[in-house]
Amino acid sequence: MKNYKMGLQAFTIRDAMEDDLIGSLNTVKSLGYEDLELYGFNPKDESYYGRSAVDFKKILEDIGLTASSCHYGFSDYFEASNEELKTYVSKCIDTAKELNLSFVTWPWLHPKYRNIESFKILTDKLNRIGEQVNKSGLKFAYHNHDFEFVDHNGQIGYDIIMNQTDSDLVKLQLDLYWAVHSSKLSPAELIARDPKRFVMWHIKDMDKLTRDYTELGNGSIDYHKMLTNLDQTGLEFYYLEQGGNFAQNSMQSITDSANYFKNNLQQYL
Repeated sequence: MKNYKMGLQAFTIRDAMEDDLIGSLNTVKSLGYEDLELYGFNPKDESYYGRSAVDFKKILEDIGLTASSCHYGFSDYFEASNEELKTYVSKCIDTAKELNLSFVTWPWLHPKYRNIESFKILTDKLNRIGEQVNKSGLKFAYHNHDFEFVDHNGQIGYDIIMNQTDSDLVKLQLDLYWAVHSSKLSPAELIARDPKRFVMWHIKDMDKLTRDYTELGNGSIDYHKMLTNLDQTGLEFYYLEQGGNFAQNSMQSITDSANYFKNNLQQYL
């Protein structure tokens, strides 16, 4: 088995990081998290959380954390020219290298682009970005939500993404919660279609009644069963995440999820 770092998608504690960046990250470290997936890159001044990439990396090093991926705002450039998109991607790449990231990740698609024609346009953009990122020595991935699994008269956005992008250039970050929530195929079935391509996972639980997010161990997803059946051939990183619907607050949420994960699920990874 690979020796995976216990990861956290930093978006989970976006409010706490805004109030007290260093204090929040120190708490993250104390809870046993070792690695982060970042978000919130500002292309205007090329900063992360108001710090330059070099300064933010120093903060992580001082605390004893690493960062392996970042979610970037590619959807904002969906209608931009190829040159404008290329310039933005260059900024992402340059700062990602300064942070020593492994992955540049496309995380989200604006609601107005969640249709079949836009998915077909998206695949061309993903291939273009993937080629640029891979040429730099980094890797590129696409992260799903629920809308990729919506059936549009027999066509599924996720199928288009998988079938019309280059598997060497565009890897996949599978959000296990959204796959359980919205896909007709299970996470195991999705990964089995191309195990080497699924390089990252998001792990979060689903409320038993509302099907919204909840802390690990409080919900309806049987991760004991799931994690023993998922093909880990391509897996490089995983991140615990909870986008909202906290039982108390975001910091208590990552505390509860970390404790449950370490005691019950980390054995599978």
